Amino acid sequence: MKEIDPKSQAGKKVLEQEIAAASMTGVRRAWNDDSIAKGLNPVKLANVLTDANQGDIYDYLTLAEEMEEREPHYGSVIRTRKLAIEGLDRHVEPGSDDELGQKIADDINNLVQSAEFDDLISALVDGLGKGFAACEVMWQNFKPTTYKWRDPRYFTYAADDAYTLRLRNEDGTAGQHLPAYKFVVHQPKLKAGVPIRGGLARMAALSYMCKTYALTDWMAFCEVFGMPIRVGKYGNGASDTDKTILKRAVANIGTDAAAIIPESMQLEFIQAATSTGGESLFENLANWLDKQISKAVLGQTMTADDGSSNAQSQVHNEVRLDLLKADAKQLAATINQQLIKPYIDFNYGVQEVYPKFVLHVPEPEDIAGLVSGLAQLIPLGLKVPQNFVRDKLGIPDPQEDEELLGVPTAQNTNNFELNRKYAEWVANGYRDPSVASMHSDHPKTKDAVIDVLKELNGKQDHVTDDTDDDLDDFINMTEQSIQDLVTQLQSANSFDEMLTLLNDAQLNTSDITDALALAGIKAFADGVK
Repeated sequence: MKEIDPKSQAGKKVLEQEIAAASMTGVRRAWNDDSIAKGLNPVKLANVLTDANQGDIYDYLTLAEEMEEREPHYGSVIRTRKLAIEGLDRHVEPGSDDELGQKIADDINNLVQSAEFDDLISALVDGLGKGFAACEVMWQNFKPTTYKWRDPRYFTYAADDAYTLRLRNEDGTAGQHLPAYKFVVHQPKLKAGVPIRGGLARMAALSYMCKTYALTDWMAFCEVFGMPIRVGKYGNGASDTDKTILKRAVANIGTDAAAIIPESMQLEFIQAATSTGGESLFENLANWLDKQISKAVLGQTMTADDGSSNAQSQVHNEVRLDLLKADAKQLAATINQQLIKPYIDFNYGVQEVYPKFVLHVPEPEDIAGLVSGLAQLIPLGLKVPQNFVRDKLGIPDPQEDEELLGVPTAQNTNNFELNRKYAEWVANGYRDPSVASMHSDHPKTKDAVIDVLKELNGKQDHVTDDTDDDLDDFINMTEQSIQDLVTQLQSANSFDEMLTLLNDAQLNTSDITDALALAGIKAFADGVK
């Protein structure tokens, strides 16, 4: 690009004026009806690509534009790849941690998050299909205000330079150099070599042409599908006039289903044996060509052509992940070098380290696998920060006084409520056997009862040594009753006899009930409400 002094009056004027504006006539016409796709055949396509290889890129760029407009599948997949980039989150990484570095980063973040910046991204991703894209930046007081996409046919390459764009002259030759800082030029590196040979349109051009032939033949087939072959017969002495009449009659039967011929002539209808299944030939060819275009543009066919399952499409998203990462990295590098660095130099001076604009490509997460793994590893002692899990699952941190979901433990529900009911029952002098029976099953361990009494009371020091001794007695009585049952079962001589003993067994629960009543009274006396 042609260097200018942006701080000079002349340099500032160049930054603020339009350089490649469209006009009614000339090389940069606002309305352009040129067409290459119309009547495209192998010879014409070969000439277009050969001319592009030699620097005459106008016809190739015209064809690339028409392919996106005329071919629904190519237009769809190229748009999908573009939108995948446009939809990425934008971030700015500060160049330094000092106050100035943070201020510059905040300023750049405001720049890249603006609505106008969307126009820049949209303009530059057009280079994926054509090999390059140029966007003119309109500056005001050394700050970009608008970004204008420019038709790539406004530009060309010099005969001795296949990498640097120049404005196109009226005769198609390379004209003036682009003024520095006025244009952001993105040349995606999809393959090694000169940029114009790396566009996706070039790779898809042959499939596009073949599909055009396939669709044309398919439509012709559909027009006559099911119609029998019509054969007119004339005698040896028929004149040219008779032959013309017969030929017209045969044609009219195909269109009007009516014709008249002399009595001496004959018409015969022959069913075409090869017409059956002909439609699948064209359909299969068109589908195969679509898959080649999908692989060229998206890197895969699963989401575009094969009707994949949800599990498959999670692996093969719209655009293959490695392609999306490369696209995002290259585009961010172009913007950092050609827009953000000049902007900082204009407004803050040259910096030792510059902030970096990044298009963030999220990595696909196997959430089910993560949750399953944590459920197995955490009980084994793995320490996992809550913030890490929340970030992976997309769960925000709870706010103060916010109602939270959770699974209460059995001790906090069953044991707590049972002890409360039993304590109230004992304290009020009632002897309801259903309550005692229900309570006799909970809890079975000394520590569990102590925890429940602590929770009922709410105070650590209310669980006394006396309570602890009573609980020892309770555990001993329970164990004795169970031991008596075990002794009876051991005397059984057969499995059926053991089942009979189990059915007839009666545990003596009176001592257990009294022990629980005593514990309930003490708990109530200690403050149970």
